[in-house]
Amino acid sequence: MGRVEGKVAVVTGGASGIGRATARALAAEGARVTIADVDEDGGARVAAQLRDTGGEVFFRRADVRSLADLEAVVGEAADRHGRLDVLVNNAAVPVAGTAGEMTEADWARVVDVNLSGVWRGMRAAIPRMLAQGGGCIVNLSSVQAHVGFLGWAGYAASKGGVEALTRQAAVEYARRGIRVNAIVPGTIMTEMNEGIMRDAPDGDAVMAGWVAMHPMGRIGQPEEVAAAIVFLASDEASFITGEVLRVDGGLVVRAG
Repeated sequence: MGRVEGKVAVVTGGASGIGRATARALAAEGARVTIADVDEDGGARVAAQLRDTGGEVFFRRADVRSLADLEAVVGEAADRHGRLDVLVNNAAVPVAGTAGEMTEADWARVVDVNLSGVWRGMRAAIPRMLAQGGGCIVNLSSVQAHVGFLGWAGYAASKGGVEALTRQAAVEYARRGIRVNAIVPGTIMTEMNEGIMRDAPDGDAVMAGWVAMHPMGRIGQPEEVAAAIVFLASDEASFITGEVLRVDGGLVVRAG
């Protein structure tokens, strides 16, 4: 029996990167997974691949900037399977810029997706979870909520807000059966970071800098973050809520 056997999960941003690895890991451990993403081709492709390997996985297009979209996805997953046990709020965008230089539009975009998108997911899922007596929410933060990286003010602020929201919701719903935790990835080799390297004048130098920040001497893989998410979603973590779990190869420890 898998560690999340029979649980019903929704993963936002599940078409690529950490979200894709999480959908795969949850399905492999017995969960019934709905992938939500704005990337229709990518999300449908991932869902089909996972069904081909025996997973019960579906894709529905959803933009985390829309509460109606997330309510529809959550509602469909719950109606199809009779409940909703796990929500993974993973969708995010990388928007660079210093506090004194980024545009108001860029600020609004990164906060709307990375922070408000997490709240919208919770707003859609919590009533369903309360009605059934409980559930589990895992929100994706970043080491940038803990240490400063030059040129990422809005991104860092959005992820710091995710952690504050996680703690608040954990306290609000602990006695009503909902656990809320956050994962803090270090530098992970996702399509997002591949794009940052590709757009940099010297991608090799960027990679060398990332590696140097991690005491383990390497950057992480999406599957390593997904493994931590599966743990928090499982009954093995039944007494854990309000936790901010770093999966960062020691980056924050060294920086601190």
